[in-house]
Amino acid sequence: MDRLGPGAGADCKRATDASARDALDRLTPFGWRGGVAVTLLLSLASFLIVGYFTVYWRNADMDFMVIYSALAMNDGGAQVFFDHPAYLTILSVKAWFGLLHRVGLLDVWTLSTMPSAADRAAFDASMISAVRAGRIAALLTAGGVILAFAVLARRLVSDWRIAMLAVVAFAWSGGVQMHLRILRSEMIAASFCVLALIILILAARRASVPRPLAIGLAALLCTLGLENKVHAILLIAAIPVLVVPFGTATSGSVAFWRTPQAWVAALLAVVLALAGAFIVWPLVAAGIDPANAAAAGLKPLLFGRFGAYQFALIGGIAIGMIVFARLWQVSAAETLAAMAAASAGATFGLLALDLSYDINNVVVVLNPLEKMITYVDAPEAAGSLSGAIGLLLSGVLGVIRRYTFILQSSARPTVFLTWLILPGIVLAWRRGERQVALQAALLMLAAIGIDTLGVRRGLKVEYFVFTDPLIIIAGMILLDRLVDLRLARFAYPIGVTLLVLHVGISQAEPVKMALKRRGPEEVCTWNGYYMPRLALPWCVPSNLPRT
Repeated sequence: MDRLGPGAGADCKRATDASARDALDRLTPFGWRGGVAVTLLLSLASFLIVGYFTVYWRNADMDFMVIYSALAMNDGGAQVFFDHPAYLTILSVKAWFGLLHRVGLLDVWTLSTMPSAADRAAFDASMISAVRAGRIAALLTAGGVILAFAVLARRLVSDWRIAMLAVVAFAWSGGVQMHLRILRSEMIAASFCVLALIILILAARRASVPRPLAIGLAALLCTLGLENKVHAILLIAAIPVLVVPFGTATSGSVAFWRTPQAWVAALLAVVLALAGAFIVWPLVAAGIDPANAAAAGLKPLLFGRFGAYQFALIGGIAIGMIVFARLWQVSAAETLAAMAAASAGATFGLLALDLSYDINNVVVVLNPLEKMITYVDAPEAAGSLSGAIGLLLSGVLGVIRRYTFILQSSARPTVFLTWLILPGIVLAWRRGERQVALQAALLMLAAIGIDTLGVRRGLKVEYFVFTDPLIIIAGMILLDRLVDLRLARFAYPIGVTLLVLHVGISQAEPVKMALKRRGPEEVCTWNGYYMPRLALPWCVPSNLPRT
């Protein structure tokens, strides 16, 4: 020890003490891969304990609706559920049932193979197998999303331990834990848009030659998300604003995009985008056609015509890309290529509607806000300016109450993160970390704004998947910059408390659903509409199938 110098012992002791006090080390004992594996295994255990074996009609809305459409489509029929429109969810369950049948694991995979409600025992057995197969599909979807989030989160921050905590927060958020055991449209829609946001943040931070391709991929994911749940339009509209402050000194275009060859690449991208637009235009025209929209029960939102705000949104996205380019030294050629790539990505996403074409899906996807207006608890008030302002203000108050958790509790553990994130934004600003403070503040504002509109639908636990990731990302980027907080005296106990609360509260809604005493009779209020060819044994004949 003497040969290392007189202060070496003290330095080693300080390093040891710092390591012992590092909350991140103590909160991530399994390492990166081990931590992800443990997170997935515990989610699987939760699914098996409270989810898979729950009575098959407990989450009939939307389990039955999705499964019925999948069974009908496997029988050569048409999709029945178009509300959200849950397009990808239904197609994935349809394919999943077909696969299970081919390998001999599912007998009832079409509507014609479903036993009659008159034979209660056979009907129950068949529905149990179909619903459980659907729940496994939901689990696999959620597991894939968690893994994708983990891969991108690891690249978003410099410290893998922060990324690991973010993965735990995401996987055990109220929305994800609910969605991994039920069939709902929000999981795919929200996750695709959130993954697109992270891809765009990563692309914004560091330039590269293929960066426009990343932007095209993000546009594709957002469009696919919209096709599963029209509420994704709110997050899509926020993304161009959220990405702008994530530029850095390495965001400026690389050398290739400042050469004459760059304009050739940009021109090719424009040609591809125009070709895609030409191919998809009949689909778009059909979706915004007044006759088709009216037949779907929609009314124009602006100027008495359909399609107005949709083109305004496209213009807003273009403006956001131009602003980013001007602020962070992106060349004109790369900006043009990026715009073309975004257009092409959205175009290819829309073409997915042709996989199982139905005009109802097209109309709903192309007119998302008109469809959303039909969901609000006071659609008449939403139709006037004063009424809309009143609804907005009441929504803001509702969100504030929920974020306090004390004034209105919910199965949403992520609200406890906001108690740290909001002071963290102030601390970062006071320390001169103005850019990260702005990034986190915009993410929080987007979460609050989207939740405010969600209040009009009760802000159910299923909707949390749209905004919880924004809160988690805000916490990630703050903690990544405020690195000294991990050594604070109370960092570890606060971290442990948050983890325990997070995991515990995330199970509140699944446990509540499993322990409910209410019977399946409420299904009879809508089964005739959403399941017209499938009689249910507990419903009176007047609510059984329509012919």
